[in-house]
Amino acid sequence: MERILEVENLHVTFSTYGGTVRAVRGVDFYLNKGETLAIVGESGCGKSVTSNAIMRLIPNPPGKITDGRITFKGKDLTSYTEKEMRKVRGVDISMIFQDPMTALNPTLTIGTQLMEGLVEHQKVSSKEAKKKAIEMMELVGIPSPEERLKQYPHQFSGGMRQRIVIAIALICKPELLIADEPTTALDVTIQAQILELFEKIQEATDVSIILITHDLGVVAKIADRIAVMYAGKIIETGTKRDIFYKPQHPYTKGLLNSVPRLDEKGKLQPIDGTPPDLFSPPVGCPFTARCPLAMEVCDKVYPNQTELSDVHQVNCWLQDERAKKLLASTVSK
Repeated sequence: MERILEVENLHVTFSTYGGTVRAVRGVDFYLNKGETLAIVGESGCGKSVTSNAIMRLIPNPPGKITDGRITFKGKDLTSYTEKEMRKVRGVDISMIFQDPMTALNPTLTIGTQLMEGLVEHQKVSSKEAKKKAIEMMELVGIPSPEERLKQYPHQFSGGMRQRIVIAIALICKPELLIADEPTTALDVTIQAQILELFEKIQEATDVSIILITHDLGVVAKIADRIAVMYAGKIIETGTKRDIFYKPQHPYTKGLLNSVPRLDEKGKLQPIDGTPPDLFSPPVGCPFTARCPLAMEVCDKVYPNQTELSDVHQVNCWLQDERAKKLLASTVSK
């Protein structure tokens, strides 16, 4: 299977008056062609910062990629100049931002915003750009596209605006699509429609997708693989079946247990405590303070990655054979 993107040891920091925030701390993952990878975790864990780093949209200052490589189709994007990245964004890699209302320019018509990328990157005529814009609007399910090209963002509903943002991201036929919380501001019915649209688009174009979300219901619908992120680190990765049916990290289990289910009654099981301060992140496992199974070693040394299978990896001392024996002996006493 062709590997389209590889992120290795990515570090991103932000300089503030209070100190340096280490928002992303040594992130590693890959994405295959035609695959959907979901990056999940609580707010503030570094998901959006990671996606912005891939697009090289980290504002400098105060943000900075301090280490690591982002390899797209064999080329290291961290070495690209801003001028070179402008040729990549929207053409090879596109991004759907969280809020479609702020992602769209309220003073320009939808047609102008759709055709802008085509005219800029593909140098097509206005007539050809309009034809392609109408075709893309039909693909994402916008009725009466010729008439709606003349309208402004405020004349569209939230779900329709999201479809327009998706159309803008896809109009130059990128090979990689990054969707940052694409269903957060939508009601459940519209969420389902947008997820079905993603499946339809992927089937039609074979685009690779990175889905940034905290909604495990969304993940269950369309993801092929899942990367669980916490305090700037990816702590477990695996297929959808691995993560949902065989989770190994206590944080992953906590996320799954906190999801409401129709077949179970009773109170939800929240994860007690709060994420660590990334001004001075812990040297060991960042989940130690909230983990009911934490051992002394967890607080002092970050766990090595354990390969549970070719596609399932976890960073947790509970998977270390020596730690397992120590825990078993402690429990027996």
